[in-house]
Amino acid sequence: MKNTDIAAPDYFHKVIDCQWACPAHTPVPEYIRLIAARRYSDAYMINWWSNVFPGILGRTCDRPCEPACRRMRVETEPVAICRLKRVAADYKDDIRARLPKPAARKNGRRIALVGGGPASLTVARDLAPLGYHCVIFDQDPQAGGMIRTQIPKFRLPDSVIDEECGYILDLGVEFRGGQRIDSMKALLAEGWDAVFVGCGAPRGRDLDIPGRREAAAHIHIGIDWLSSISFGHVNAIGRRVVVLGGGNTAMDCCRSARRLGGEEVHVVVRSGFDEMKASPWEKEDAMHEGIPIHNYLVPKHFTHDNGRLTGVTFEKVKAEYDSRGRRRLVPSGEPDQHFPCDDVLVAIGQENAFPWIERDIGIEFDQWGMPKVDPRTMASTHPKVFFGGDAAFGPKNIIWAVAHGHEAAISIDKLLNGEDINDRPAPAVEMISQKMGIHEWSYKNEVVLDQRYKVPLRDKVVALKDIKAEVELGFDETLAFQEAGRCLNCDVQTVFTSSLCIECDACVDICPMDCITFTQNGDEAELRGRLNAPATNLSQDLYVQDGLKTGRVMVKDEDVCLHCGLCAERCPTGAWDMQKFLLEMTYAGNSCRPQRRSAA
Repeated sequence: MKNTDIAAPDYFHKVIDCQWACPAHTPVPEYIRLIAARRYSDAYMINWWSNVFPGILGRTCDRPCEPACRRMRVETEPVAICRLKRVAADYKDDIRARLPKPAARKNGRRIALVGGGPASLTVARDLAPLGYHCVIFDQDPQAGGMIRTQIPKFRLPDSVIDEECGYILDLGVEFRGGQRIDSMKALLAEGWDAVFVGCGAPRGRDLDIPGRREAAAHIHIGIDWLSSISFGHVNAIGRRVVVLGGGNTAMDCCRSARRLGGEEVHVVVRSGFDEMKASPWEKEDAMHEGIPIHNYLVPKHFTHDNGRLTGVTFEKVKAEYDSRGRRRLVPSGEPDQHFPCDDVLVAIGQENAFPWIERDIGIEFDQWGMPKVDPRTMASTHPKVFFGGDAAFGPKNIIWAVAHGHEAAISIDKLLNGEDINDRPAPAVEMISQKMGIHEWSYKNEVVLDQRYKVPLRDKVVALKDIKAEVELGFDETLAFQEAGRCLNCDVQTVFTSSLCIECDACVDICPMDCITFTQNGDEAELRGRLNAPATNLSQDLYVQDGLKTGRVMVKDEDVCLHCGLCAERCPTGAWDMQKFLLEMTYAGNSCRPQRRSAA
C-alpha cells in the first residue's frame, strides 16, 4: 500500500464519523469539549456557523451523527450529540454581538426565496451579510416554515423558533409573510437576479379506500391537522383516535391527539416495528405516553354509519423476502382486525406539489413531478433558479435543508459574480498539536465507562394536559458535563512521523485496541487480514506510513482507534503526535464565520 496522504481534507474528516455523517459537517467533538468547559456561547457559535439552528436542531434533529458515533465501538449507545447541542443553546449568553452585521451597503443584487423554512433561511443567512437583498415569500405570517407549523410545541416552543429565525431576519433580510407565490413565470418577470425555491413538501398523501368520502369529516391529513393546531384552528379531537403511518409525522400526530382529548390513541403501521421510518426515540416517546403501535396491518376500508366514522378495518399481513432480499407484504391468512374510532389521522407520507411552476419556462421535471436538481450545486435547468430542502429531493429533515441552503448560497454568489458554480470552495483545515504527558493533557483522554445519560422529562400527567408544555427538559449543567465526558475526541488525530520511529513497539504494547501494527507491506486486502487485529470495516481507511529503517510499514486501523493518545504519551521519540484536526466548511463569501475560540 502507498503512504496515506493525511494532508487531504477528507482523510481525517472521515475518521470523525459524527462530523462526516452530519450533512452540514458540524465540528461535533469541538463543541462538545467547549460544553464540558462550560463555554456554552462558544459552543453555540460553532454550531450556528454550520447548522444555523442549534436550539431548534437540539430538539428536533434526526441525528444522522449519532448512529455513526465512535462511542458505539465500546458500548451500545452513542454520545447524546443532539441533546448536547441544545445545552449550548439553553445556557449560552447573549450572542447577538458575535453575529454578522447587516451589510453596510447593498450590492444591488436581489434574491427571491420562495418559502420561509430552514433552506431559504439558510440561503438568506449566508448571502445577506454580503450585501444581497434577500426577500423571503411565505404564505404564513411568520418565518420558520414546517419548523413552525408542523412540529408540535411540546417538542419545539415558539420562543426558540422566534429567536433563531430572528437572528437571520435581523441581518437585513426582508420577510413578506402572508404572500403566496402562485406563478414562477410571474416571479421571474419581476427581474430577480436569482430565485431559490425552498417551499418544502406541502402536500400530505391521502388514502383512497372504501369509506373515505363518506366519513371524510373525521378523517384528517396529518400534516394539515398539525398545522391547524399550530394556528389555533384545532383544539380538540375525538376520544378514540387511529393514526395511520409509521413516520415522525405519525408520532407527532398521535402525541398531539393525546393532548387534545384522545384517550384511546392507536398507531397502525403496515410495516414491521423495526422498519418504521420514525426515529427510534420518537417511537419510544409515543409508547412512554401510553400509545400502542400495531404493526403489519394494512387498511382495507373505513367503517361508517350514515356518514359518521365508526372505525377502520385492517388486513393482517406478513413480510416475505425474495432471493435478492426484497420485501413483499402478503396476507397472513389471519382474520381482519377492526379498530373502533371517532377520528383518523392519515400520516402515510408527504408529496411535493408544484402547480405554480409553469412547465414552459425552462425548469425540467422528472417522471415523478420533481424538478431536475444538481445535488452538488442545487441548480435547476433554469440558469437563475435553485432548489433546496424537501422541494429539491423530497421529504428529508431540517439538517439536510440547511446543507442544501449552504450549497445553493455558494452557487448563487458564484453565479452573480460571473464564476463557475461547479467550482466548489475547499473547506478550511487546521492541524494543531496537543499538549501531552502526565498532568499536561489539553483535552480529556480518559475513556469513561458511563452509559448514556437520560434527558429529564416533564411529568407525563402534567405534559399530557398542555399541548404547549415542552416535554423534554434538557440536560442540566451537571448532566451535560457528564454526557460530554463520553465523547472520545475523535477529531484529535494520531499523526505518525516514520523518521523519528525507532521501532521499539512501545505504542503497540500500550494500545488498548490493538490497532497499531508494524509489518511488511502488501496489498490492502491481504494486509488487513494480518494486522494485530484484522481490519474488517472496509469503509474506514487504513493509516499507512513507510520509511522505517527495517523496511516495514506502520499500519493503523482507524476504525477501532479510541483516540486515547496513549501511543503518543508512551513513545520515547515523539514519532506519535496528537493533533487536533479542525475542518470547517466554507460558505458563500465566508460571510458568517464567527470569531474562532478554540476548545484547546
